[in-house]
Amino acid sequence: MTTEIEFSFKALTGRAQRHIRVFQVHQFLDRFAMGLTVAVVALALTDRGMDLFQISLLFGVYSLTTVAMELPFGGLADNIGRKPVFLAAVIASLISLALFLSSSNFSVLALSFAFIGFGRALRSGTLDAWFVETFKTAAPNVDVQPALANAQWANAIGLAVGAIVGGFLPDALGGMGLRYGISAYDVSYTASFVVMVGVLVYTIFAIAEEPRPLNPKAVKQGFANVPRVITEASLLALKHPTLSMLLAALALFLMATNPVEVIWPTYAKPMLDEGYANTAIGVLTASYFFSIAFGASLSPHISRMFKRRHAVTLAILFACLAAVQIALAMQGGIVGFIGVFVVYSTILGASETPASSILHSCVEDRQRSTMLSLRSLIQQLGAAFGLVLAGAVAEMYSTPIAWIVGAAFLLIAMVLSFALRKRLTGLPII
Repeated sequence: MTTEIEFSFKALTGRAQRHIRVFQVHQFLDRFAMGLTVAVVALALTDRGMDLFQISLLFGVYSLTTVAMELPFGGLADNIGRKPVFLAAVIASLISLALFLSSSNFSVLALSFAFIGFGRALRSGTLDAWFVETFKTAAPNVDVQPALANAQWANAIGLAVGAIVGGFLPDALGGMGLRYGISAYDVSYTASFVVMVGVLVYTIFAIAEEPRPLNPKAVKQGFANVPRVITEASLLALKHPTLSMLLAALALFLMATNPVEVIWPTYAKPMLDEGYANTAIGVLTASYFFSIAFGASLSPHISRMFKRRHAVTLAILFACLAAVQIALAMQGGIVGFIGVFVVYSTILGASETPASSILHSCVEDRQRSTMLSLRSLIQQLGAAFGLVLAGAVAEMYSTPIAWIVGAAFLLIAMVLSFALRKRLTGLPII
C-alpha cells in the first residue's frame, strides 16, 4: 500500500495548485448564488401572499423532488461525466429562478421548487468527484483531505456571504424594485440569477474534463434500479432492528427541526426594525451556517465526554435540542432569539457525526451505499411530513405552538436513541 504524502500547498505542482484554486472559486460562486436567496425565501413567499401552510407545502415539494430524483440520478455523473451533469443542474436552477420571478401563483411556485430539488439531486457529489479524481492525477499519493477542506471552506464562505448580501439587497434596493412593480425580494432573486449565469459560464470554460461517450441507457437504468435499491435497503433495515430504530429517530429529528429551519425568518422579522430587518435576517442566516459548522467541529469532543457511546451522545443532543427548540419558541425579543438560535444551530451541527457513526458501524461496505440512499429517502420524507404538519399547526394556532409540537418528536427520537444503547453493545464503534 502506497504511503500518502502530507499535504502542503506550496509543495504542490503548479497544475495541482491551479486545480484547487479553480475549484475554490467555483464552489464560492455556486454557493454564493444559492445564498442570495436562502435568507429571504420564506419572506419572499410571504410577500407573494403565501401563508405558512403553503410555504411548508412548497418546501415539501422541494424535499420530495430531491429524494425522488437523487436515487435514479445517483450514478449518472459516473456514466456521462461530472461536468455535463453539473451544467444540467445549473440550468435547472436558472429555470427555477425564472419561474419564481415570473409568478405569484402557487402552482408555478411549486414547479419552481421542484426544479430546485431537481437541481440539487443533479448537483449531489458531481464536481466533488471530479475534483478528487483530477487532484489525484495532478498530485499522486498526496493526501486529498486538506485540499477538500479548502474547497469546503470556500463553499461555506460563499453560502454565508451570499446570505448576508441576499438579506441586504431588499433593504438597500427593494424600494427601487417596488417602483418598477416587482417585489423587494425579487432583487435578491435577480442577483442570484445573474450570478448563476456566471457559474454556468465559469463551469463551461474553467472546469476541464475529458468528454465521455453518451450512454442513453444510463438514465433509464437509474430509474429501473430505484425499486431494487429501496427494496434491498428496506429489507436490510427490517432485518436489523438497530438500523430501523436509528432511521426512525433520524426521521423524527428532521420532522422536528426542518420546520424551524424553514419558518424562522417569518417569526424573527417582526422583532426587527423594518429598515434593516432583511439585512439582519441575512446576517443571522450566515450565523446559522457558521454555528452548524462550529457544532460539527465540537462533535468529537462531545463524543469523548460520553466515552464514544454514540447512541447516548445522540440521545443527549436530541434532549438538548428539544429543550432549546421550546426555548426558541418562547422568545419574544430579538436579542434572546439570536442567543437561543445560535445555541440551537450549534447543537444541530453536533448531532450529525454520532448518527453517521452508528449507521456506518452497523453495515458492511457492500451495503453502505444502499443504506445511505435509504437514509436520505427517510430523512427527506420526515422533513416533508414535518413541514406540512408544522405549517398547518402554525396557520391554525401559531409558529411557537408548531415548534413546541415538533419538540415532542425530538423527545421520541431521544427515547429511541437510548434504546439503541443496549442494541449497540458488542458492535464495533467507529
